[in-house]
Amino acid sequence: MEEKKKGVPRWISGIEPPKELLSATGTEILELECREQPPRLLELLEAYRSDATIRAELKKLAGLAARPGPVFFIGMGASFCSSISGSILLQSHGRMSFTLDAGEWLHYGLPIWGDAALSVLLTTSGESAELVELFKRADGRPLGLICNNPASTCWQLAEHRLPILAGPEYGNATKTYTNATAASIILASEMLHIGWENEARHAAEVFATSLDPIFALRGELDAFCCDAKNIEIIGRGAAYGGAIMSALCIREMSGYRAAPHTGAGFKHGPNLDVDPTHVAIIFALGRVASLGVKLAQECNRRGGKVVLVSSEDHTPTDTLFPVKLPAVAEPWEGITSLLVPQALTLAMVERMGCRLPPRFQYGVMEQ
Repeated sequence: MEEKKKGVPRWISGIEPPKELLSATGTEILELECREQPPRLLELLEAYRSDATIRAELKKLAGLAARPGPVFFIGMGASFCSSISGSILLQSHGRMSFTLDAGEWLHYGLPIWGDAALSVLLTTSGESAELVELFKRADGRPLGLICNNPASTCWQLAEHRLPILAGPEYGNATKTYTNATAASIILASEMLHIGWENEARHAAEVFATSLDPIFALRGELDAFCCDAKNIEIIGRGAAYGGAIMSALCIREMSGYRAAPHTGAGFKHGPNLDVDPTHVAIIFALGRVASLGVKLAQECNRRGGKVVLVSSEDHTPTDTLFPVKLPAVAEPWEGITSLLVPQALTLAMVERMGCRLPPRFQYGVMEQ
């Protein structure tokens, strides 16, 4: 392809960045792109509501999903996280669906791939080697693509394509995660023939109005967490996607070790070594919010610290840092839950420096 010719820059999303951004630090890029999330999300919601081409693709993909067999969402890294909200929504409404890691599926899942009604592949760059290879091995299987780069290999290979519409992203996945998650939820809603616009608008409003107040807390969040030897982030349902993405954000940007867990996965294992050196960020959101609160109480009893993200009021203590986040309809908490870890990450890199420099061009994509 033209973009890959020797000497031709492979700009992120196929767009040359403004010259003033080329000298920005990773910390500056992180804050800029975090604050771009609300308007980019609104742009996507409007496009998916009114753009004729996107509406036609949604209809075609919903038709393919009506065939017998499960619906797969396949991605890696942040794209894997984004797809969880889509499969959770389908499961919650009685439609068999799973989120799969593209690298694992490529090497172990192909013999049963034909059992799927539809596979939706997610890739921000559209150049990830595993996703490109899956398209090449599709062999007529029905596939859809959710992608942020219309100049990419995957975009050219795909027959059915949905854009992420996040614009170029030069740091850790922020606005691409947010918009890809929204696209997954909308696509799943169209497959189920259920309305999504009102719930999406409310979630976008909560996201937009909560960002500044939560980011204003980032210094306090950092002070609460800075002595921890490890940070573990716990969510259920769509918020589990937010937990994985949150851990990626902290690790990639700050170099600080963070790990994601489901609520049950944490309770039956890592919970046993909680002590005063431990911080848990717990998303007590959605239908299982009470289980998150219960787990926070247990961590506190063991001496650990907890940042508790919930839609209810909780009294702060030396070991409990509650952050109130207005409730949204499931599975939109897959988006809103990310605000607190993003704020913490920004504070950490402001204090310690950013480990991930901005990336303005795609590097070599290989397995």
